Amino acid sequence: MEAQDIENELSLTGAQELLSSTSAAHLAYTGQDGTPRVVPVGFFWTGDQFVVSTATTAPKVAALSTRPEVALAIDAGNTPEQARSLSIRGRASVEIVGGVVQEYLAAARKTMDAEAAAEFERNCREMYSQMARIAITPDWVRYYDFGAGRMPRFLQDLAERHQT
Repeated sequence: MEAQDIENELSLTGAQELLSSTSAAHLAYTGQDGTPRVVPVGFFWTGDQFVVSTATTAPKVAALSTRPEVALAIDAGNTPEQARSLSIRGRASVEIVGGVVQEYLAAARKTMDAEAAAEFERNCREMYSQMARIAITPDWVRYYDFGAGRMPRFLQDLAERHQT
């Protein structure tokens, strides 16, 4: 997918809402044993990359260092009419940083008032001498809004055949 196509998908209003939401994402990757994994993760969108932060001992850290290809999904909506999803494929890079990943704190601040965020940061700084910063650079992105009819091509084709 071309960079402009990725930018176009991410600039859609619904995609922007999902990017700025406090929803968890689902990260899919290949484990060290070669089998697939999907795990819920918090994320922070920098405008260029999705940043996921975790303990250096998390299984995904070693797995992504070996196999960096990932998929990420951010979903919202409780009914078919409300269902929206941002689907991302890309490559992850893993960096071990001293202390707490700044994007981890920024993501937390989206859900907390100033006092709670300050306490959260103090607790994190006590807990983590190091963290893994996983930066996912998208190379394919698609925004779906099922209620508005923006869905995967195969579903659009099926719906069109059904209506004729």
